[in-house]
Formats: sequence, structure tokens, C-alpha cells
Amino acid sequence: MVSIKSFTSRSHHSRPKRFVICILLMSLPFMVFIVLEKHNRMMNKTTEVDPKLRPTWFDVIAKGLNKKKVKVGVVNIDARDEELLSLEGEMESVFVDFDHVDGKLKWEEIFPAWIDENGKCPNIPMPKLENFEDLNAVVAKVPCGVRDVFRLQVNLVVANLAVRSGWVNKMENHHRNVYVVFLGSCGPMEEIFSCHNLLSHQQQYWVYKPDLWSLKQKTLMPVGSCQIAPGYAKTGKEVWRNFFSPKVAYVSVLHSSEAYVCGAIALAQSILRANTNFPNDLLLLVDKSIGPKSITGLKAAGWKIQRIKRILSPFAKRGAYNRWNYSKLRIWQLTEYDKIIFIDSDLVLLKNLDHLFVYPQLSAAPNHKVLFNSGLMVIEPSQCMFQQMMNKTDKVRSYNGGDQGFLNEIFTWWHRLPTKVNLLKGFQNDEDENHEVPYAIHYLGLKPWMCYRDYDCNWDTQYRHIFASDSAHRRWWQVYDAMPEELQSYCGLTQKMNERIVKWRRIARNSSLSDGHWKIKVKDPRKGTYHSD
Repeated sequence: MVSIKSFTSRSHHSRPKRFVICILLMSLPFMVFIVLEKHNRMMNKTTEVDPKLRPTWFDVIAKGLNKKKVKVGVVNIDARDEELLSLEGEMESVFVDFDHVDGKLKWEEIFPAWIDENGKCPNIPMPKLENFEDLNAVVAKVPCGVRDVFRLQVNLVVANLAVRSGWVNKMENHHRNVYVVFLGSCGPMEEIFSCHNLLSHQQQYWVYKPDLWSLKQKTLMPVGSCQIAPGYAKTGKEVWRNFFSPKVAYVSVLHSSEAYVCGAIALAQSILRANTNFPNDLLLLVDKSIGPKSITGLKAAGWKIQRIKRILSPFAKRGAYNRWNYSKLRIWQLTEYDKIIFIDSDLVLLKNLDHLFVYPQLSAAPNHKVLFNSGLMVIEPSQCMFQQMMNKTDKVRSYNGGDQGFLNEIFTWWHRLPTKVNLLKGFQNDEDENHEVPYAIHYLGLKPWMCYRDYDCNWDTQYRHIFASDSAHRRWWQVYDAMPEELQSYCGLTQKMNERIVKWRRIARNSSLSDGHWKIKVKDPRKGTYHSD
């Protein structure tokens, strides 16, 4: 039995404990308040930003928008970025989340050498665009690198955000201005954000006011050459396409000698034959090596003539065939046109190519691995683009010393046209397995007018067999036969050309080449009637 005394003693000892607990409970809110206050003071200290950090790029877009507060999508930038924090009150930052592309994905998978007709492209994730429909601008940090997959992803994310916020109704016939800012030392991909939309550039930023008509088309293209580029969008019926009627032209270039005059005449005639109602210009750029007599023939064939000064290929060897091939860059100076289909003078057209004028820059057929063939391509003239390329000619090394290698380093993101648009003679048959006639044949190796018309003289040399095709050879001569006699006269043999043919026929005969073309009896009427060299 517990005594009253012991109970009283326990009660006496428990009173101080209860008092302490009460004091602690009463002081707890005060302690929490003190901790929070200290935390807020620390946060205020960390977010105090030097006014000098205010970015000048913001003034460029704020002036154009004339809004009290600018809503900006932020891509690939840390939320603690001091420049962004310095704009608090003037800018509402909307941070754009997106899954980064698989780090193991290689450029060669996006730009494969061969594709299936119904092939699919690798996945390059985009943000949920429906969450970003009212941005005034997009600002992004873009990584550096050539053929860098994450760099491509960031550029495509920015492009899609700008387009999504720019269109203001479902009919897509009206859009508002959306500005784009790139931070860092490298800038955006020129293939996506064109220099003629550049408003301001300092060392660490680029400000663009993109042409949303053009940018939208680029966002509708496949992410690489892993699929054939569509001429239109998914439906092909968007209202916005009817608002743009570009001025277009077919263009070719002759320089350094008159060896390709015949080819240019045949090209013009083939274009005219393939286009029964021809409203487009045929423009030929020529340097001083093309004489008055040749100019007369070229004009008669259908070309408008424009004189140019040729451009040296800095990495080509002295005396190389492609030493002056950078002259092709002059086509970007033809700013009186919106779109150009450039065609080398060793091609002929068999079908109308006008439908290619709807494609964006740079659209071309594949050549090898990640590369396109520059013999036929859709480009958009731009003086600033020309100047940018000229600034890089002595810095960017061409894999073959010529224009094709250089252009493939400038336009790493390009749009794949079907092979039949620019069929490389010899590497493939000039007709596919369904016997479908291609749109154009590209005559590699020795050209048809440099051979007897009886057969392709690439057969006379073992290492040129990869370029040889008698069926393609016959197709070129069909174009020749349809030409007026006055134009055919520009395709005669010279004595030097004939001596070369005879020499290699003799070597082929002595080597008993298995193809047996050296046995063919020559009936070419041009033989024995030579033009002056």
C-alpha cells in the first residue's frame, strides 16, 4: 500500500518537469519564427544580384515586344542563373522540362547511309508543347559541337516552342512575333535559325526574330536523313502555305574552262523538255573563261547569263579538278530569288523537278554515310549566309578539297530527297527494280559528250568501271538528239578528246578487259570532224 507521503513526494517532483515542458511548448513558435527569419535573410543575401549582371539581350526583345512583363521559356539553363534572377519583376520565367536524348545515340543513326521506304527515325524527345502556347520569347543555352545530337535536340526544342507560341489560331493563317535568344559561345545551328533573322549578336548571345513560316516547315521535317523529307506537312493543306509564293530559279555554274559548255546546254534543254509550262528562270553563272561563242550557244539553249568571279578552294591541291569549285558558293548571293534548285552541268533531267521548290534549305539526295551530294540541292539565297561561309573557307576543311566536302560541314542537318532525284550514274542502275525512270541522272566519271556516243567510255578504264552505265549513256544522247543542230554543234569532239579515247581503247584492247566494249565498232558521226580545243 502506497503511503500518502510517498505520493505527495512524487507529485512534488513532477511539477518542475511539467513547467519546463510548458515553457518549451510556448517558446517553440518563437524559435521556428527565428529560424525562418534567419533562412529568409540568408536567401535574400544569396539572391541579391549585381545590377551589372542585367543581360543586354533582354533589352533587345523588350523593345520589340513593348510589354510590362515578358513571358520567357527557359531551355537548358539553371534556375539559379544570375542573369535570369536579375530580371525578376520584368520577366516571367517558364522553365521548360524535356527528356534529354539518349546519350548513346549517334549522328550516324539520324543520318544513315541507307533507309527503308517505311523506316522510322530515332526518338528525339520534345517537351509537352501544349503547355507552352503563350511565350513571348525563348532563351536557351546551346552546347557546342559538330554533329552533336544534344545540340540538335536543344535547337529543335527552341524551334518547336517558338512555332507553338507564334501561331494564335487553329486556321494557322496569322501569327505573332516570338523572339529567340541563344546564350553561350557557339550560337544556334544555322540550318535551323537563319542569319538573316538575326537581330543582335554579342560574344555570348544571339537574338533572333525568326520567320515562323520558314521555321514551322523545318519543325515538320524528319529529325534527320533517316526518312525522306516530305514536300508538305502531315496534311499538306495548311492555310499558311498559300500565303507564300516564292520567286524561284534553276541555277548552274560554269568556271575555269569550256569543257562543260556542252553539258550545260544539254541540262537547259532537258529542263525545258521536262517543263511544258515553264515560268521559272534558268540562270547560269559563268566566269571569264567562258567565251563569246559559248555564251551565244548557252543563251540559245535557254540560259540567262550572269558573270561571276570564281572562288579558290583553299584546301584543293594545285592543278586539282576541284581547285575552283568553291565558286558554287556564289549561288547564295542570288538574293533576288527565294528558292533555288542548283544543278551541276553534268546532270540531265528526265522528269519535272518543280515540286522540289517547296522544300527548305538544304535539301539534297544522299551521297555516302552522313553526307549529301551537292550536285543537285535546294537552297535559299542569303548574303549573310554567303559571308558566313566565306569567313569559314580557310578554317573548315573539306574532306575532298571541293565544295561538296565544305558544304557538308556547314549544313550538317539536311533534308533527304529520294535517290531518284539525283541518281548517281554507275553506283546504281539508272532504273530501279520496278523500272521507274529517275528524275535526274548525275554523270560521274567521264562525261557522255567526252566519249563516243556508241558506248560509255568509262568501260575503257578498269578503275572507272564504277561510273560506267550504257543505259544512262543512251539517255544523255536522247537529250542530245532532241536538241536543234545549232546546239548539237557545241558538243563536238576535239582532237585531244579523240586522242584520249583512242589511247584508252587501245589499252583496254591490249588488256583484254572482260566487258568487251573495246570490241565495239565506232559509228559516232562526230569522229573525224574535230572542233578546235
